[in-house]
Amino acid sequence: MSETFRVRIHKERLVFSAAHFITFAGNVCEPLHGHNYRVYAEIHGPLDENHYVIDFILLRDALQRIVDALDHRMLLPTDHPAIRVEETAGGEAGEVTVTYGRRRWVFPRQDCVLLPVANTTAELIARYIATELRASLGETLDSACDQLEVGVDECDGQWGVYRWTRKE
Repeated sequence: MSETFRVRIHKERLVFSAAHFITFAGNVCEPLHGHNYRVYAEIHGPLDENHYVIDFILLRDALQRIVDALDHRMLLPTDHPAIRVEETAGGEAGEVTVTYGRRRWVFPRQDCVLLPVANTTAELIARYIATELRASLGETLDSACDQLEVGVDECDGQWGVYRWTRKE
């Protein structure tokens, strides 16, 4: 007999509002706009000595911290081949200048999250959140997790989902 277990965190408060734009079809760049994103995380793995996959509270709180850091921010891709993102000196008091072709935006640094992604799609935001979650929970998650899935809903049922699976 083979058993599998999973836990899922999907709560009303796991939401963030953020602005972004993406490029597609080679050279089309959307106008700046925003979404009210919703997030869930699901972990598959064996039961531990406490008979659970991972502590719900630990997972919930870690995911909430990541979501809160994205809330009311401008999400910018730092790995896009044609979007240039540059920070000016001044730390949080500085600015971020973004260029794409002839378009140019300037944002207060404190209002931006610079994401190590090629485009700020729901799928890549889900991967970013999963990566941050794995870093935040470290060994606790690594020992519990055979598979981690994170979903990001950008518009009432339009989900981007990322799944990480442990390689055996």
